[in-house]
Amino acid sequence: MKDYAGVVLAAPVSFGYARQSPRGANWFIGCTLAEMLRQAGLAKDDVDGLAVSSFSLGADSAITLTQHFQMSPRWIDQLPYGGAAGLVALRRAARAVQAGDAEIVACIGGDGAAHRAFEGTAANFSNFTIDASFPYGAGGPNTAFALITRHYMERFGATREDFARVALDQRYNANHYPPALLGHKTLSLEQYLGARPIAGPLHLFDCVMPCAGGEGFLMMSEDRARHLGLPYCHILAAGELHNAHRDDPVQFRGGWTEYADALYQAAALGPEDIDLLQTYDDYPVISMLQMEDLGFCAKGEGPAFVRDTDLRFDGSGQQARKLPHNTSGGQLSVGQAGSAAGYMGIVESIRQLTGRAPHNPVSGARHAMVSGFGMINYDRGLCSAAAILGSAQQ
Repeated sequence: MKDYAGVVLAAPVSFGYARQSPRGANWFIGCTLAEMLRQAGLAKDDVDGLAVSSFSLGADSAITLTQHFQMSPRWIDQLPYGGAAGLVALRRAARAVQAGDAEIVACIGGDGAAHRAFEGTAANFSNFTIDASFPYGAGGPNTAFALITRHYMERFGATREDFARVALDQRYNANHYPPALLGHKTLSLEQYLGARPIAGPLHLFDCVMPCAGGEGFLMMSEDRARHLGLPYCHILAAGELHNAHRDDPVQFRGGWTEYADALYQAAALGPEDIDLLQTYDDYPVISMLQMEDLGFCAKGEGPAFVRDTDLRFDGSGQQARKLPHNTSGGQLSVGQAGSAAGYMGIVESIRQLTGRAPHNPVSGARHAMVSGFGMINYDRGLCSAAAILGSAQQ
């Protein structure tokens, strides 16, 4: 783990969440960028680096966006890594700033959600999807995650009531986060268990709702952030690994197992020092995998861990053990805005660590673990990434 000293994260933005929208991805990305610049008091020409993630840019790309936005960056990247994209962008942008390749990098994920657009995205997600899933009627992510969920349940004895603990506490968090698309609706255990079945063990509230929106943050030197008077947080450690455990017949662990110890060592922290955890939560089982693989509990103990742990942002649950988790409500209650979902945990963590979460604050938060998971083929997700972030007041 190389040192990320001197580089900070600032100007967290979540923009424009909507169930459906006639606007395209480039509009959501551009509006997210505009809001980041407004918050930071910067002009477009001050941003000389751009990292973009999107599933629905179509004929556009990160480079053509520079012409749309009338920007001339010295450093650019396009990151097609789904739920791990934000963390991969964070690592690469930090190195660009450290190397002097860019002074301020805008990292943005954004996607539109036109009527029935998700069908095309799912159908053409990868050659695995095209050749090995759709011809056999296994279309879209629900089937793949039903397989992973069923395998995990059979191997470790997890129940739907266990998965409910993740969904219910996240809905509570979303009830205190105004932009969450489902935040105005409460969710009870009875409603969760009685929801209509979707695929195998998955029911309605196990599945994210596709939507439109954007998420983004700025990366710059600590000196520059201080000069601009911006609240910021530090990168204490970060890592990624792809196509890990490739011989497992069905995924029950991810690449985090291979570098979690190094993360904690680099940050001089342990799991007990983490004040909030943001996992990529397209389905509850994936959050459990991350809790296990990042050392919050042993492999297979995820069900017991969520039963015995209060995951609410304010610690208002009955359990003695507290770990605020997906404090905005996560994708399960905010919505999944395509590649923006891979940036959501970072953006929410910056808000929490800089005291900019007025409705759902984690009191005294100093350290956040953010985890990403992405690019699902039939039996596994290929990308894993994670970072430990620290407040400026350590």
